[in-house]
Amino acid sequence: MIQESVTKSMRLTLTLVGRTNVGKSSLLNLIAGQDVAIASPQAGTTTDVVEKAMELRPFGPVLWLDTGGWDDDSYLGKARREKMNQALARADMVIGVLTAEGEPDPEILMLKEKTDRPLLLVVTQTDRFPPSPAWLSKVKSAVGAPILMRGRDTDRDTFLNRFRQVLTTCLPKEFVIPPEPLSGIVPQGGTVLQIIPIDSQAPKGRIILPQMNVLRNCLDRDYLSVVVTENRIREAAERLRPDLVVCDSQVVGKMIADLPGEMPATTYSILMARLKGDLPRLAAGAAAIRNLKDGDRVLIAEACTHHAADDDIGRVKIPSRIRQKYGKELIFEVASGKDFPADLSKYALIIHCGGCMINRAFMLWRIDQAGRAGVPITNYGVALSETAGVLDRVLKPFGITL
Repeated sequence: MIQESVTKSMRLTLTLVGRTNVGKSSLLNLIAGQDVAIASPQAGTTTDVVEKAMELRPFGPVLWLDTGGWDDDSYLGKARREKMNQALARADMVIGVLTAEGEPDPEILMLKEKTDRPLLLVVTQTDRFPPSPAWLSKVKSAVGAPILMRGRDTDRDTFLNRFRQVLTTCLPKEFVIPPEPLSGIVPQGGTVLQIIPIDSQAPKGRIILPQMNVLRNCLDRDYLSVVVTENRIREAAERLRPDLVVCDSQVVGKMIADLPGEMPATTYSILMARLKGDLPRLAAGAAAIRNLKDGDRVLIAEACTHHAADDDIGRVKIPSRIRQKYGKELIFEVASGKDFPADLSKYALIIHCGGCMINRAFMLWRIDQAGRAGVPITNYGVALSETAGVLDRVLKPFGITL
């Protein structure tokens, strides 16, 4: 796959944080080998999160998030701090940037505990502020050995080699061995039947990301893979006798009705929940739909912004199916894009989209926020399987029972 075409949600996300004027933007420019962000001695130059997608060998496609300084006391400082916190929630790994001027920044030393993310420290401007052995010892004992970087005269190749070496030891396991949608549920040389409906929400001339991920996994593993629409489920299943059938969640009821016997089956959205989030927790959240009461508030959380269609899955189909199946008068509210309510306590349930447009770290952060608020959370596809009455069946390939 061309690296430039890899979506941001599938890239290793590295978030740069630190005080104003410590050299975060200069560090990003050095690594990228170009002026990605404006670097200036003037404090507060970075006013919003700067995103840079690039390839960082040998790790492949990465996404850098360069944030404003957390000690920004200007009238926009609070808003910038909120943006930084959002960038931290998206981080697969945090790159803390500081100088050795004065005592080590206490917020930097608390980053790993605060964010629960892997942390790598870079000490910049060492030509101006050489770190003493005592200073380095204090930092190392708190969060580990940092990488040292001089000023603008830093040799890029030498620094990059050191940066890659340290990054390798700190990276989350899934970026050393990337997870696969079908791992552990399709045998070697197996057969996969994929069911992709062509409806009003299907993008013209292409297939959506979860479908593309499964198809690519089949190619990588040399599985026999056949794709049909929902009109040929029974015919294809009887001919192929596949090891797994995967469908779009909107036709999950028809898939189960048309499949012979107990043929293993699931949905793209459930595979995405497994790849991007916490499938057992999302499955338990779908089961919580059964316990909703009249007047309960349900949050529909969309990770992207889009023009809602007349039959929009999150805003129209899911609320309609829940009301029809359970007969409850519920209040549905929508949050879209990167916005996620700070106060979740008023909701009885959160139904999240599949998370195609956000990375796993951000999805897990949202699941964790729901857990902290004591609110069950599920995703679109898992919820649709529940309303179709087939949730237990499509979870069976993963050994999950409710």
